[in-house]
Amino acid sequence: MSEKVAVAKKEAGPVVMQPVVATPKATPCPHHTPKRGAVKMAVPPSYSDLGKAAKDIFSKGYGYGTVKLDLKTKAQSGVEFSTGGSSAVDTGKASGSMETKYKVPELGLTFNQKWNTDNTLTTEVSMEDQLAKGLKLALDTSFVPNTGKKSAKLKTGYKRDFVNVGCDLDFDLAGPTVHAAAVLGYEGWLAGYQMAFDTAKSKLAQNNFALGYKAGDFQLHTNVNDGTEFGGSIYQKVNDQLETAVNLAWTAGSNNTRFGIGAKYQLDKDSAISAKVNNASLIGVGYTQSLRPGVKLTLSALVDGKNFSAGGHKAGIGFELDV
Repeated sequence: MSEKVAVAKKEAGPVVMQPVVATPKATPCPHHTPKRGAVKMAVPPSYSDLGKAAKDIFSKGYGYGTVKLDLKTKAQSGVEFSTGGSSAVDTGKASGSMETKYKVPELGLTFNQKWNTDNTLTTEVSMEDQLAKGLKLALDTSFVPNTGKKSAKLKTGYKRDFVNVGCDLDFDLAGPTVHAAAVLGYEGWLAGYQMAFDTAKSKLAQNNFALGYKAGDFQLHTNVNDGTEFGGSIYQKVNDQLETAVNLAWTAGSNNTRFGIGAKYQLDKDSAISAKVNNASLIGVGYTQSLRPGVKLTLSALVDGKNFSAGGHKAGIGFELDV
């Protein structure tokens, strides 16, 4: 059928043919059209998670210098158990931890208790999305039976569209320390501020700024800590198999600039290799293999490129069991 439809109208005289004009398609408003490449961000990440994609490239998949075993399981009652142990290859020193977590979804409560081989017992009780949507309150306590040392921290956090803020208060008899952070996000751009105020000395103990941009396959992060430490990182997801990252750090008053390059390549759905190198010629390599569902093996090594023949290189192995 033709785009123009002829409609016959019967009048007093002869039949008159009148064309019907097609209605033009509405053009979307450019102000409401999302920019290509930008991530539609509902809630920005917390300050500690800014630049996390690049950090993971340099940290995950490595465990040189230790032999490590992690076990996670969940009981029928809903209690989650996590147990971990590691042994340093050089010194033979062993350490371990055990953690239990129980959630009451209808009340928004989470109970978390952890013990480690330093004989420190920590307990955290948190409540989320009950008093207000996006509001989280938590009380974190620690106790060392050997010395009787006790500490407590009140944590608060609130997140919603375009904003993520948090404030922690240390309970110290000498004077509490207030930790606060805020991150604002809009159309992929992120701006954050983090501070710590020592009420006993009435001065700032920490004063950090961060600025970044997050797109679907690209992330940029820059930060300034206490006006003396400058850092930045770039993360790029080249394709479904390859991820790369670059980080850079510099300290005011020093001519030493630190930088590193890292990459992760997914060989298949069950295995991946990782590699990184920094300006000190330290080369790290890692291989991760899922032996079966819930069982993961990690092999890693650190090679000193400047002193290759002198030895001192490190190797490590790790097992993760999730049953």
